Amino acid sequence: MDKNFGGIVWTNHALQRLTERGIQQGDAWATWRNPDQTRYAKSKGAWVYYKTYGKTKIEVVATKSQKGEWIILSVWSRSVDDRFEEEPVESLLNLIVRRIFKRKRR
Repeated sequence: MDKNFGGIVWTNHALQRLTERGIQQGDAWATWRNPDQTRYAKSKGAWVYYKTYGKTKIEVVATKSQKGEWIILSVWSRSVDDRFEEEPVESLLNLIVRRIFKRKRR
Protein backbone atom coordinates (compact mmCIF):
# COMPACT_ATOMS: atom_id res chain seq x y z
CA MET A 1 0.00 0.00 0.00
CA ASP A 2 1.24 3.45 -0.93
CA LYS A 3 0.46 6.57 1.18
CA ASN A 4 0.55 8.71 -1.99
CA PHE A 5 -1.07 6.32 -4.46
CA GLY A 6 -2.63 8.08 -7.46
CA GLY A 7 -1.29 11.46 -6.45
CA ILE A 8 -3.49 11.73 -3.36
CA VAL A 9 -2.79 11.23 0.35
CA TRP A 10 -4.04 8.07 2.08
CA THR A 11 -4.36 8.08 5.87
CA ASN A 12 -3.03 5.15 7.87
CA HIS A 13 -6.65 4.43 8.81
CA ALA A 14 -7.68 4.17 5.14
CA LEU A 15 -4.74 1.90 4.31
CA GLN A 16 -5.54 -0.31 7.29
CA ARG A 17 -9.19 -0.58 6.23
CA LEU A 18 -8.17 -1.53 2.68
CA THR A 19 -6.09 -4.39 4.07
CA GLU A 20 -8.71 -5.53 6.58
CA ARG A 21 -11.50 -5.47 4.03
CA GLY A 22 -9.56 -6.95 1.11
CA ILE A 23 -10.12 -3.94 -1.14
CA GLN A 24 -7.53 -3.12 -3.78
CA GLN A 25 -6.10 0.38 -3.48
CA GLY A 26 -6.57 0.86 -7.22
CA ASP A 27 -10.29 0.08 -6.92
CA ALA A 28 -10.66 2.60 -4.08
CA TRP A 29 -8.77 5.20 -6.11
CA ALA A 30 -10.97 4.54 -9.17
CA THR A 31 -14.04 4.94 -6.95
CA TRP A 32 -12.83 8.35 -5.79
CA ARG A 33 -11.67 9.43 -9.26
CA ASN A 34 -14.72 8.29 -11.24
CA PRO A 35 -17.63 7.60 -8.85
CA ASP A 36 -21.11 6.46 -9.81
CA GLN A 37 -22.45 8.90 -7.21
CA THR A 38 -21.38 11.14 -4.33
CA ARG A 39 -22.85 12.69 -1.19
CA TYR A 40 -21.80 14.83 1.72
CA ALA A 41 -20.21 12.83 4.53
CA LYS A 42 -21.16 13.26 8.17
CA SER A 43 -17.76 14.86 8.76
CA LYS A 44 -17.71 18.53 7.82
CA GLY A 45 -16.00 19.16 4.50
CA ALA A 46 -15.81 15.47 3.55
CA TRP A 47 -17.50 13.57 0.73
CA VAL A 48 -18.43 9.93 0.23
CA TYR A 49 -17.78 8.50 -3.24
CA TYR A 50 -19.57 5.32 -4.41
CA LYS A 51 -18.84 2.92 -7.24
CA THR A 52 -20.40 -0.46 -7.91
CA TYR A 53 -18.27 -3.37 -9.10
CA GLY A 54 -20.60 -6.27 -9.87
CA LYS A 55 -22.50 -6.95 -6.65
CA THR A 56 -20.12 -4.95 -4.47
CA LYS A 57 -20.29 -1.22 -3.81
CA ILE A 58 -17.08 0.45 -2.67
CA GLU A 59 -17.36 3.64 -0.64
CA VAL A 60 -14.51 6.09 -0.16
CA VAL A 61 -14.55 9.02 2.28
CA ALA A 62 -12.31 11.91 1.22
CA THR A 63 -11.67 15.55 2.04
CA LYS A 64 -9.42 18.34 0.84
CA SER A 65 -6.65 19.61 3.09
CA GLN A 66 -6.02 23.31 3.67
CA LYS A 67 -3.26 22.98 1.07
CA GLY A 68 -5.80 21.72 -1.48
CA GLU A 69 -4.59 18.10 -1.43
CA TRP A 70 -7.16 15.32 -1.51
CA ILE A 71 -6.97 12.98 1.48
CA ILE A 72 -8.62 9.56 1.62
CA LEU A 73 -9.94 9.11 5.16
CA SER A 74 -11.60 5.68 5.02
CA VAL A 75 -12.76 2.96 2.66
CA TRP A 76 -15.28 0.15 2.93
CA SER A 77 -17.45 -2.04 0.77
CA ARG A 78 -20.79 -3.72 1.03
CA SER A 79 -22.99 -6.00 -1.01
CA VAL A 80 -25.56 -4.30 -3.19
CA ASP A 81 -29.06 -5.17 -2.01
CA ASP A 82 -32.49 -3.53 -1.99
CA ARG A 83 -32.03 -1.81 1.37
CA PHE A 84 -28.73 -0.25 0.38
CA GLU A 85 -30.11 1.09 -2.90
CA GLU A 86 -32.57 3.25 -0.92
CA GLU A 87 -29.77 5.30 0.68
CA PRO A 88 -29.15 7.75 -2.24
CA VAL A 89 -32.78 8.98 -2.01
CA GLU A 90 -32.33 9.59 1.71
CA SER A 91 -29.07 11.40 1.00
CA LEU A 92 -30.81 13.67 -1.49
CA LEU A 93 -33.39 14.57 1.16
CA ASN A 94 -30.58 15.31 3.62
CA LEU A 95 -28.92 17.56 1.04
CA ILE A 96 -32.15 19.51 0.49
CA VAL A 97 -32.68 19.95 4.23
CA ARG A 98 -29.09 21.14 4.72
CA ARG A 99 -29.46 23.73 1.96
CA ILE A 100 -32.72 25.01 3.46
CA PHE A 101 -31.10 25.41 6.89
CA LYS A 102 -28.05 27.13 5.39
CA ARG A 103 -30.31 29.75 3.81
CA LYS A 104 -32.10 30.39 7.10
CA ARG A 105 -28.79 30.94 8.95
CA ARG A 106 -27.63 33.72 6.61
